[in-house]
Formats: sequence, C-alpha cells, structure tokens
Amino acid sequence: MSSKGDRLWGGGYEQATHPLVQRMNASVAYDRRMAREDIIGSVAHATMLRDQGILEEADYAAILVGLRAILAEIEVGTFEWIEAREDVHMNIEAALRDRIGAPAGRLHTARSRNDQVALDERLWLRRRLLGIAQHLLAFMSAVAEQAWQHRDWPMCGYTHLQRAQPVTVGHHLLAHVEAFERDLDRVLSLLARMDVCPLGAGALAGTTLPIDRVRTAALLGFSRVARNSLDAVSDRDHLLDTLMAAATGMTHISRIGEELVLFASAEFGYVRLPDAFTTGSSLMPQKKNPDMAELIRGKSGRVAGDLVSLLMTLKGLPLAYNKDMQEDKEPLFDAVDTWDDCLVLLRDMLPAAEWQKKPLSDALDKGFLLATDLADVLVRNGVPFRDSHERIAVLVNRLVKERTTFRRLGAARVAEALDVPQEDVADALNIKRALRKRDVIGAPHPTRVGREARAVERRVQAYRARITKLQQPCEAELMLTR
Repeated sequence: MSSKGDRLWGGGYEQATHPLVQRMNASVAYDRRMAREDIIGSVAHATMLRDQGILEEADYAAILVGLRAILAEIEVGTFEWIEAREDVHMNIEAALRDRIGAPAGRLHTARSRNDQVALDERLWLRRRLLGIAQHLLAFMSAVAEQAWQHRDWPMCGYTHLQRAQPVTVGHHLLAHVEAFERDLDRVLSLLARMDVCPLGAGALAGTTLPIDRVRTAALLGFSRVARNSLDAVSDRDHLLDTLMAAATGMTHISRIGEELVLFASAEFGYVRLPDAFTTGSSLMPQKKNPDMAELIRGKSGRVAGDLVSLLMTLKGLPLAYNKDMQEDKEPLFDAVDTWDDCLVLLRDMLPAAEWQKKPLSDALDKGFLLATDLADVLVRNGVPFRDSHERIAVLVNRLVKERTTFRRLGAARVAEALDVPQEDVADALNIKRALRKRDVIGAPHPTRVGREARAVERRVQAYRARITKLQQPCEAELMLTR
C-alpha cells in the first residue's frame, strides 16, 4: 500500500491505493522520458504566472532554482523516480516540494495534468521529429551522392519482380530518395499542424484566473494557442499523424531492406554488403547473412501495429480527457524510436553497399529488356503500336523456346525477323544508347540522373537551413541555462 502523502491529488481520500491500482495507474516508467519537456513547460507556466502577478517573485525564483536542480539530477541519472507518484508530472512536482517547500504548491496554479501532458507530448515530438528530419536529410544526401557515382551504370528495372526495362543504378537509388523526401514533407507538415499550445486549457474548461495563454505559447516557441479547451486536452491527432508518418516511412525502409536482401543474394549478386551490416551463421562458416536489412524490413510491421494500437485506443473516447489516453505514449515512443534507429542504420548501410558492375551487366541480356525499344522501332517504321507489340511478343516467345536472346541472335537476324532496317535494330539493342534515348523528365538518361542527383543536394541544403531554424531552443528552455 502506498502512503496518501505521495498522492498530490489525494486530499479527499481516506484509504490507501490498492497496489495493483497503483501499478496500473502509474506511467512514470515510460513517460519520464518527457521530463525535460515537462520542466520546460513548467518554467514557461511559472514565468507567465509571475508576469501576471499570480506568482510572487520570490516563489518564482525558488521554483526556477528547484527545477534547474531537478533537471540536473535527471540528466546525470541520480533523480529518484517513485511509482506511487504515478507519472513524470507528479514526480517532478513532488520532488520540487521536497526541495523548496510551499512555493512548489503554487506552480500548478491554473494548470491541470491534462493540458500539461498535452503540452509535454508536443514538445517531445517537436524535438524528436526534427531529429528524424535531420536523419532523412542525411539519407537523401548520402544516397544522392551514390546515385551520382552510378548515374550511368545500367541495370535491370523490374515490375512484378520480373525484368522489365533498363534503368541505371543512379535512377533506381533516386527513386528511393523521392520516397524519403515525401517522408520529410510529412514530418514538416506535421510540425506545422501541431504548432499549437494547449497549456491554459486546464482540465477541460480553462481557468477563472487571469492567465496569458499567448505569452505562455511564445515562451514555448508556439505560433498559436489551441482555440477550444475541450479539444486542446483531448486532441491526439498529432500522435496519429506521427505514427502514420512513421508507418509510411518504415514501409519505404522495408522496401529497401527487401531489395538489399534480394540483390545481395547469390542469385542476383548486384550488391555486396559490408561486414559491418551482416552477421555470421553459428553453423555454416561461409555465410554472411543480411540480418540488418531483414530486421529493418521486419520492424515495419511493428510500427504499423503501433499505429493500429493508438487508433483503437482513441476510436470511442468521449470528450474530453480519459485515462485511456495514458496508453498513447508507449506506441508513440516505440514507433518514433524504431523509425529513428532504422533510419540511422539505413543511412549508413545503403551508401556503403558496393554495386557489382558485371552481375548488373550480365542480367541485362537475359530478360529481353529492350523489347519495348524494338516495338518503338516498328512504330517509327509505320507499324501501329498494338501490332508492333504483338510481333515483338511472338519473336520473344520464339527466342525463349530456342533458349537464346536478342544479343545472341544478332541485329541482322532480328531485323530480318521484324522486316525493319538493321541499323535501327542495332541502335535499339544498344543498352547505353537506349538509356540516352530516354531523354524526358524523370527518365533514366544518365545526364538527367546526374542533374537530379545534384538537384537533390541543393534541396537538402534548403531543407537543412529550414530545420536548423526550427531547432532553435525556445525562450523557456534557454531560461533553464541562465
């Protein structure tokens, strides 16, 4: 049984809390990772109360000194977290009371844990999402450089995992950069949508005291305040948005993991993964397993599960705050941590992968990748495309049965079979020329691939300047170091 003295809300209670209730009710084991944000929020709230004449200057000074000392203990790992105090908010407030006495009791004036946790989550998310944005930029930059180096390396492009048409390694890599840039855009748009300060909403209906919510928001680096107190304490859309962005981002990561597993296999041989990103077999000494690529592929399902978990928690809740919302943090923390870790791993692993020119080149001859180019030759010689498609399909079917290819058959015999000029066929069956003919926006012409790789770096620099500006500490955070 816990003592009633540990419960800052327990003034009207005559019985101690049941041990299982205490354990079920407590969230401090995981929400204490928001301790810094909780203290920053308290500094802003106390400053506003002081400015409004609600808090005496001496009490305000004592509160700041106490909060700074508590933060220092938390950061070095000497702070004692107590389960009976339930959560990060009450642990810090109780510790402040133990340290400075009566003035600590004035800190919670015009504030509820409901608007306090809504604030802490936004502050924590803002910091972590900006970190993820930096990792996305680092990935984009590193892979764009790799794309530049391989801008003219031909490789098979696939649909349905069947050889389809020729592209270049650089073009393939830049396709992944596009997906990650969309992930970055989701993060930045999410940061803009959640740029709303809920503090001052109280438990659900604001306060009768003359607080200044705009001042608090400014101290915390928010551009606006929540317009409705009920929505302010019950809104978790920004958490859902984060988990959706994380699930989408992990899907993109999983796709690359799958490709690395395939391309590093003996059956493909397109890439060689460095030893730093593989593990050995406990039985078979020759094995180098692509475990990290497999793990980032596997963890995408975990993050998708975090999203579904939070959706199910929130789907039937009435306004305003409900204790169910305590269940929002574990899936949030897990998804953000997993996404962050996988991003860092992939950022280092993909650029370190060594592309193998000979296997890439050998594969180009085996899948009739230039069949569409031959159909285009017929089109240029007056044959309707559907008829051209049919004639090339018949020829390919014949060559498959004969176990040969366009290259082995030779341009002269292909031209004879199609009744078109040999020089047109020879030109169409040259991989490098075929790539250079793909000279339209978004196509794998090596020069265009190189230009796009350099354009990515310019966009990265613009994004980086924008994110660096967003990462500037707010005034309340700076006050902790003065």
